[in-house]
Amino acid sequence: MPLTLTSASIAKRLLQSGLVSLSLMTVVAPVVARAATATAPKHVFVVMLENQGYTATFGPNTPAQYLAQTLVGKGALLTQYYGIGHNSLDNYVALVGGQAPNPQTQGDCQAYSDWQGETRLDANGQLGPLGAGCVLPTTALSIANQLQAGGLSWKAYQEDMGNDIARDGSRTCAHPTLDTQDGTQKASPTDGYAARHNPFMYFHAVTDDVVGCNAKVVNLKQFYVDLGSLATTPSLSFITPNLCNDGHDTPCANGSPGGLPQIDAFLKTLVPKILNSPAFQRDGLLMILFDEAGTNDVTACCNERPGPLSPLPGISGPGGGRVGAVMLSPFIRPGTVSNVPYNHYAALRSMEDIFKLPHLGFAGATDLQSFGGDIFTNR
Repeated sequence: MPLTLTSASIAKRLLQSGLVSLSLMTVVAPVVARAATATAPKHVFVVMLENQGYTATFGPNTPAQYLAQTLVGKGALLTQYYGIGHNSLDNYVALVGGQAPNPQTQGDCQAYSDWQGETRLDANGQLGPLGAGCVLPTTALSIANQLQAGGLSWKAYQEDMGNDIARDGSRTCAHPTLDTQDGTQKASPTDGYAARHNPFMYFHAVTDDVVGCNAKVVNLKQFYVDLGSLATTPSLSFITPNLCNDGHDTPCANGSPGGLPQIDAFLKTLVPKILNSPAFQRDGLLMILFDEAGTNDVTACCNERPGPLSPLPGISGPGGGRVGAVMLSPFIRPGTVSNVPYNHYAALRSMEDIFKLPHLGFAGATDLQSFGGDIFTNR
């Protein structure tokens, strides 16, 4: 029978490992201060998009004018933001857990294979080299586990999840059965949920808490309900569009064009709702990220180095390529441009700093920096 991890057991594990102090175990009371008194983000919204390089997305001929012009004009453009590897899944896992690519995550885990072998973490917080698999052992934590242990809230909102139960397996916390093929690798006309774009499904520390996972990993429709008040908006909202709206498919299974035009159409619906929400207006940060550039771009930044299981994170090079990013916040002056190098490990580090959490995996690299005054220009 699989081990069930509750919030209490995760907190105990964190305390025993020395990753968090006792002060983080206390439940954080709802913040009631006025927006004018807020000095830093407290509600983070992450929107993860797919497979577009910087020039295609932000160049002069981009078809994503709403993202590259309108939203950039409202916030900050990070011109030197990089993916950490190829293909998709390793970038998602790095963003929420700081784990470097392994051969299975590099291959997008066509089979939902359980971790086998050594479960200890090395001095850099990395699994390996005597292990393999997609679903990481409970020694590898995600930012979701950190938030939960610290009394803060999180949810992953997954578009189309559960539209087709036979395909997805569940309406909430949907993932394949361990050691079986992943039936969500391709979209159907009515269901574009992809487990590999839902990184929390690759951490036993999340999925083994069945009750908690079902409550926190939900369909995107719930996001629009939760966004209605401060009380119901999580500290971290991780938003994954379906395989069409995230730009992955071109054309889409439902006949839509896909690619950057589809991304733009999706953001035109989603982003205004976020920007007009009480949580965002009070102390929000919206991060619009791309997982990786095209596989021919294997450039990296920030002295990225491989983990024990990833000799080349980009498969044929050191990284996942230059993708760029857009960030919006009351703490960002409209029209900000940052040329400081960042990657997914830096984004994780920055979220952990916002929530006063320790750094997981390569987010703790000594030569990595968090988002700073180059981005938060309106404090």
